[in-house]
Amino acid sequence: MALTLAVAAPHAATAQEGRIQRGAHFAQVHCAQCHAIGRIGDSPLSEAPPFRILHTRYPIENLAESFAEGITTGHPTMPEFQLDAAEINDLIAYLQSIQK
Repeated sequence: MALTLAVAAPHAATAQEGRIQRGAHFAQVHCAQCHAIGRIGDSPLSEAPPFRILHTRYPIENLAESFAEGITTGHPTMPEFQLDAAEINDLIAYLQSIQK
């Protein structure tokens, strides 16, 4: 049984790293034009919160439902996004990885 756990742990870490990388790519393509998506820096659009502080506004794991149903805000320039399950898991993994 210990062998199974030893083999599973590196695989889980590799899978999580893949999710984080795919989430970072999604954020770069779809979000970086307005939001600071990394651990440092200002958002290009001052009204757009940096992703690294989203946890101060929302529990990150609770964003999955919003991503699935379509994100809408009161800000007129924020596009509406509706992500599939894989994109949600990837983006949540990335967001969790950069929170302060």
